[in-house]
Amino acid sequence: MSRLAGKNGLPMTEIESTAMQLLEAYRTGPVAPVRTQFAERDLAQAYEVQNAQVLAWLNDGRRAVGRKIGLTSPAVQQQLGVSEPDFGRLFADMVFGTGEAVSMASLLQPRVEAEIALILNKDLPQHCVTHAELLSAIEWVIPALEIVDSRIANWDINIFDTVADNASAGAVVLGGPARRIDDLDLINCPMVMVKNGEQVSAGLGRDCLGGPLNAAVWLARKAVEVGSPLKAGEIILTGALGPMSSVGQGDEVKASIAGIGDVQVRFTP
Repeated sequence: MSRLAGKNGLPMTEIESTAMQLLEAYRTGPVAPVRTQFAERDLAQAYEVQNAQVLAWLNDGRRAVGRKIGLTSPAVQQQLGVSEPDFGRLFADMVFGTGEAVSMASLLQPRVEAEIALILNKDLPQHCVTHAELLSAIEWVIPALEIVDSRIANWDINIFDTVADNASAGAVVLGGPARRIDDLDLINCPMVMVKNGEQVSAGLGRDCLGGPLNAAVWLARKAVEVGSPLKAGEIILTGALGPMSSVGQGDEVKASIAGIGDVQVRFTP
């Protein structure tokens, strides 16, 4: 994994040194909350920390393939004292197919949540992207499991920590079938997630910011705002439909979203 260095041989900036800490955490284990290193804790700084890591990963040859949206639950937003979601980047080596095994060796503190994923067929560079423009850009709707994984010790996070830590992204498992959005009810669709045969989470499409398309529109607008518009072919994880569940070696997790499909994963050593 790439190491960051100060520009032109100068000492690392606060942004660079924090990004370096988080990059190292993937290899050495969770670190203390990074919010304590910033007096103002401006979210713009947190996204700069995230972007520094993204650039390091791209320089390492990793391929960016999508985005994930976090903090789409009003209850979680209230808990963290924020009024909007956050987002992180997805890379090709983070994406698995339903039924595949994910190695615990690649994770630190994994938790799993069920989501609806969208695959885009158009770029969305417009300012203030509309729901209509988003709808016209959706190629497929797919059930998904997001494996969230914090590099912050004991999940002691606030909004600054999770944004800096690539929105706590770990991996994504895509299920099936892939469906066209026509006639799908993404608002009232019930979701049930089970771990080792026991239900651990349930919810509805509307539990994700009132509906997954609302979350995706927020992301499309935010992506333009930060200078990195959504592009055709990207995977968009729209946000959790119910509470997350911690997982460990040997666990098997399956989620069913009515009218959408099923997705499952198992965790190996």
